[in-house]
Amino acid sequence: MSVVKINAIEVPEGMGAELEKRFAARAGQVDQEPGFEEFMLLRPIAGDNRYFVLTRWESEEAFQNWRNGQAFQRQHTETHEDQGGGKAKPQHPVATDASLLEFEVVSLSTPPADSKGNPQAR
Repeated sequence: MSVVKINAIEVPEGMGAELEKRFAARAGQVDQEPGFEEFMLLRPIAGDNRYFVLTRWESEEAFQNWRNGQAFQRQHTETHEDQGGGKAKPQHPVATDASLLEFEVVSLSTPPADSKGNPQAR
């Protein structure tokens, strides 16, 4: 059963573009990790200052392997203490807080794919 991890990142006003720039700079790095299924960076549009980083993994084990592995540390070394495994470094104040929300996928619906594997328009 797939699991979804959502990192809710509180971003001060005016810092959203910097957060998006940082994610763009490392886009695709998680894509080849064993068990990785999906990534989304969600920008708030009304009523909230939190960005949501959504990842979907084939299992809790796959997520934990990535989270505790070298790839995660490399991806976070520049911005986080303890070689990428700790809190955000003070000189990188793009966020004021973050929390991890965790879910199991109970139901999933996606549009059918065309012959090239692309979702078909409805």
